[in-house]
Amino acid sequence: MRQFLIFFLLLSAVVYPQKKKDSVKENDSVSYYIELSNFNIKTDNYKFSLSFAQKAIDYAKKTKNVEAEANAYATLGAIYFELKKYDDAIETYFRSVSLFNTIKPSSQQAFSYYQLGLCYMEKGDYSKAEVYFDKAKTIYETIKIPNAIELLNLQKGIVYKAKGEYKMATPIFDQIIAKPDADDDFKTKAEALYQIGNIEAINNRKNLALNYLNRAYELNARDKNFEQKAKILLALSQVYEQLLNTDRAYSYLKKHLLLKDSIAALNAKKLGAEDYVQFKESERLKTIEQMDKENKEQQKANKVAKLISILAIALISILSLLSLSLYKNNIIRNQSNLLLKEKNNELQLAKEKAEKASKARAEFLSTVSHELRTPLNAINGITHLLLEENPKESQLNYLTSLKFSGNYLLTFINEILEINRIESSTIETENITFNLKQLLGNIQSSLKELASINNNAFTIKVDPNIPDFLIGDPTKLSQIFLNLINNALKFTKNGEVKVSLAVNELNPEFTSIHFEVLDTGIGIPEEKIDAVFDSFSQGSIEINRKYGGTGLGLTIVKKLIDILGGKIKVESKVGKGSAFSFDLSFKIGLDQIHHEKKAEFDDSILNGLNVLLIEDNKINQMITKKMVENKGMVCEVIDNGEDAIEAVKNNSYDLVLMDVHLPGINGTIATQTIRTFDKKTIIIALTAISLNENRDMLLSYGMNDVITKPFDPQDFYRTLVMNLKKD
Repeated sequence: MRQFLIFFLLLSAVVYPQKKKDSVKENDSVSYYIELSNFNIKTDNYKFSLSFAQKAIDYAKKTKNVEAEANAYATLGAIYFELKKYDDAIETYFRSVSLFNTIKPSSQQAFSYYQLGLCYMEKGDYSKAEVYFDKAKTIYETIKIPNAIELLNLQKGIVYKAKGEYKMATPIFDQIIAKPDADDDFKTKAEALYQIGNIEAINNRKNLALNYLNRAYELNARDKNFEQKAKILLALSQVYEQLLNTDRAYSYLKKHLLLKDSIAALNAKKLGAEDYVQFKESERLKTIEQMDKENKEQQKANKVAKLISILAIALISILSLLSLSLYKNNIIRNQSNLLLKEKNNELQLAKEKAEKASKARAEFLSTVSHELRTPLNAINGITHLLLEENPKESQLNYLTSLKFSGNYLLTFINEILEINRIESSTIETENITFNLKQLLGNIQSSLKELASINNNAFTIKVDPNIPDFLIGDPTKLSQIFLNLINNALKFTKNGEVKVSLAVNELNPEFTSIHFEVLDTGIGIPEEKIDAVFDSFSQGSIEINRKYGGTGLGLTIVKKLIDILGGKIKVESKVGKGSAFSFDLSFKIGLDQIHHEKKAEFDDSILNGLNVLLIEDNKINQMITKKMVENKGMVCEVIDNGEDAIEAVKNNSYDLVLMDVHLPGINGTIATQTIRTFDKKTIIIALTAISLNENRDMLLSYGMNDVITKPFDPQDFYRTLVMNLKKD
């Protein structure tokens, strides 16, 4: 919990910047005492820390500065929490939030509620803890500080776990664990690993529990959170004891006890019992003095109140007469409000029905897209195998057409899945350094053949002032350009397609760029321009029949540009062409960057390798095994995860191809189990990846790489070669 206190101290430093000690302004003195209190916490001098916190409270009351008084009470509450005086901390934080509630919502107010939740957790009252965590979350969302919500999610997960609601707790911890270590700003990942390790131990999955606890132990070593370390050591000891590994259990228990004694000794030195009693007595006397002062002021106020009461009676008489005249107006207003309420209820029901329909549509399209990948993998795979077996010339045309149809269907499925990802908010943006000019050059090279088919001149003009290296999402930018340029080349014949980039704004840190894709193609009718970004829309049925396509490309383009913070515009005239343009902003990157290229690869290293294929679909078994054996590899096939674990345990394989969706134990759990005893064997996932899956999630279970079904044979072999070279 100490790291959360440090976070509060840093927050205080932001709110109360350092100022001169001799300043006469009221905020300066309060902030000065708070800074002295915080400094003494860092030096473990809690006696002086309490004294300065009380001085801050007294000065804030004297100057009648509500916000400063609230912050001063929050500082005192943090000291009590650090001293494990949770009842005193709760009382002090209640004073703080009661003051904060009278002013504008702030991060300090949210943090006081958060600390109240922690206090009740320490006392074992998880229901109250959850209430105050929810209040803190509401404030953080109101003032738009999303990063702080990560701490609240962790505590909510701990609350669920403490109440035995493991199914509610596990997804929260999984979400925190999935984050890269570099993004763990609040050091929550180690705690999440520890908590889910305990859940796995409770569920009698000891090996998984050890896996999570050991990862928690490794992360904890970076943060030096000794109380957390003591908990992890005890949990490791208990799991090893249940596994009858008494030596390891005793070793971890011994470390736990030594660390616990050290922590207890440090806590004992923080504040003496006599010092604490003196401070509380001083607080009590000040409270009595304050109450006496308030009583005298109340007596004066009572005299004034009598006079006010007389005047109030007169006013009430006048207001009573006015009320009679307003009575009829109120009846009419209430009837109007009732009608409005009924209409609002009808609108709410209509909105809920629309949302359910949209969700059902997304889930249906995702399911259909996902389920089509397995038979499509069979179609593309068998076509590839037949093409490699020197078919007759009459058969070659059929197989080539079949391959084209399979690739067309795959593109259609991928675009449907891409739209569902975007609409379901599961898509995330990258912020990496990339070479914009090189990216455009690669796109131009890949589309040269399409340009030549329609006899089009295809040029890219880049403003020389645009920096070579930018920070952004090159993958989504490539998708945008590929769709726009592909459309331009497809709808233009014997004409010109031109891509131009110009600088809108440039400074040492960022640049704004204007992108434009122009063509001299068939153009878009004026009445159809507003509909070109709708799903499955290509202007007309005749255009769809003549030029083909799914009608999803521009829908994806618009949604991706919206995600990247831009807005696409289109101008077009029938028979003269179209112009699509948009503006995006980028941070300027460094001059050094490494790019991965799909270089030529030597697949001779595959010859003679021993491969284990885990796949339950018989057709996919036949196709994948044949493709593996065509390169001289020896392939063994297993159709379930349980047997796969035993096979890897009892045999030596150069490579394991693991289908993700298996009967019984699925591929991810099978891989995770294998990694407990085999860290070296290369395991590559085979999956018809769905809306809820992603590459990082699969790699987190211990897989070396991911191949998506239906897979291109060359990409399949390239992935195998590249992973074997790494090994």
